[in-house]
Amino acid sequence: MAVRSILVQVGVDHAGKAHNCQANAKHRIEKGDLRLKIRNGMGWDHYCKSCANQIVAKAFQRLRELEPMTPTEPSSVPLGA
Repeated sequence: MAVRSILVQVGVDHAGKAHNCQANAKHRIEKGDLRLKIRNGMGWDHYCKSCANQIVAKAFQRLRELEPMTPTEPSSVPLGA
C-alpha cells in the first residue's frame, strides 16, 4: 500500500521570465529569481521568496498542530485550512 501525501505538489525553481508574485502583485519576481511553485489544478501558482517564507511557515505550524493526532472539535477546524 502506498503512503499518501497530504501535501500538494510544490517545488522551488528559478523564474524563466519576470512576473508578479501571485500573493502580492506589488512583489516582483525577476528572471532567474528563486520562487515557490504550488500546483493549482492544471497549472502552477508562483510566489516570491518573501511570500513563500510566510506560506511555508504557516504550513509548518499547521502540521505541528496535526502531529499529536489529537481529535479536534468539528467547529474548531477552520474550513480550507
